[in-house]
Amino acid sequence: MSDNPVPVITVDGPGGAGKGTVTQMLAKRLGYHLLDSGALYRLTALAAARQGVSLDDEAALVQVAASLDVAFEPTPPGEPARVMLAGEDVTSEIRTETCGNNASKVAVMQPVRDALLQRQRDFREAPGLVADGRDMGTVVFPDAPVKIFLTASAEERARRRYLQLKDTTAGVTIDALLKEIKARDDRDMNRSAAPLKPADDAQVIDSTGLSIEEVLGRCMVAAGQA
Repeated sequence: MSDNPVPVITVDGPGGAGKGTVTQMLAKRLGYHLLDSGALYRLTALAAARQGVSLDDEAALVQVAASLDVAFEPTPPGEPARVMLAGEDVTSEIRTETCGNNASKVAVMQPVRDALLQRQRDFREAPGLVADGRDMGTVVFPDAPVKIFLTASAEERARRRYLQLKDTTAGVTIDALLKEIKARDDRDMNRSAAPLKPADDAQVIDSTGLSIEEVLGRCMVAAGQA
């Protein structure tokens, strides 16, 4: 446990539940810093690909993770946080399905997670932090005063992803996305390293059928900020 007095709101849950949007809205509403921990795994996967490092080479991946030069920059409402890798905007590149799947493979490796752990904790600065991820409340910030687990049905998450991709990705189907989401959920929930699950003291919010403003409202209530 940490004695760090800086407050942290952790928002964990599966991909497609709305974490990215609601955490940025929370951070802006409260004036807090933002951590998109999932981006760190995506950035590790992307940096590894750029450096010719195999996703099976655990030792090399640890070195890639330990040397990441990453920053998150605020963007206008409704847009994802800008993700910078060594000064280059890679926000769009790390959001591809390929990069997401590669990140999920990287994230099961405990030595890689260890290399990124302190880097994540270093984002905890005054006046506060909103941390988006899968193990923020269980592993990274177990002492966080507010923990939220945001979820949605696999079908709802596939539908949302389809709406995001249909105009830019040829041949994308809801059925294919649903299959990928279920496979990723299974991998994330059953991995030995920090499996995806709510912290014992987390407040679970199901965003299925809710607007993002409704989700934000419930998160503000959970954070005692309503």
